[in-house]
Amino acid sequence: MAKIGVEESLTDIQQALREKGHDVIQLKQESDAQNCDCCVVTGLDSNVMGMQDTITKGSVIEAHGMSADEVCQKVESRIQ
Repeated sequence: MAKIGVEESLTDIQQALREKGHDVIQLKQESDAQNCDCCVVTGLDSNVMGMQDTITKGSVIEAHGMSADEVCQKVESRIQ
């Protein structure tokens, strides 16, 4: 399955993605996103500094206001 990077605080989403068979890694620092097919972030500190450097070519999903199931559906639609 896909390699998905998920912010540390999103434990319910990490668990849901693992249950679906995805390889989930915690995003603790910027370099953790390298080689991920998709990344899931909280969106709470989205672009605070106004910087636009990209570290991954995969999709980035902002989980703010979404359930774990909704995030899983978005991840699966983006990695196909």
